[in-house]
Amino acid sequence: MTNQQYKHHLEQMEGLLQMLTKKGKLTKQQQLQLDEVSDCVQEYEEKYHAFKPDNLVEMIELRMYQRKLKQKDLAELLETSPSRISEFMNGKRKLTMEMAKALYQKLNIDPEFILKQS
Repeated sequence: MTNQQYKHHLEQMEGLLQMLTKKGKLTKQQQLQLDEVSDCVQEYEEKYHAFKPDNLVEMIELRMYQRKLKQKDLAELLETSPSRISEFMNGKRKLTMEMAKALYQKLNIDPEFILKQS
């Protein structure tokens, strides 16, 4: 997709979202069009404007967002307590080897990225 096509899809998406806001609903055809256009926009943005986390906390927050996890859910997934997650995320606790392994195994965070950050 070209940049021009991307901009066109963005305009279409914005128009459909405005209609949805004003009317409260879309026709089936409009909803399908919105789904298709937003998929194209997302694909383009992931390819050309992907968010690249600067540190491990940002990477964890990105994975939490992608998987729609709350801190409590993350703690459960990593088999630790929510307070330990909170302490680590706020810089009050260092990363343990067990947590590093869990980040790699459960959140698919590159081990090299984890090691560079710790």
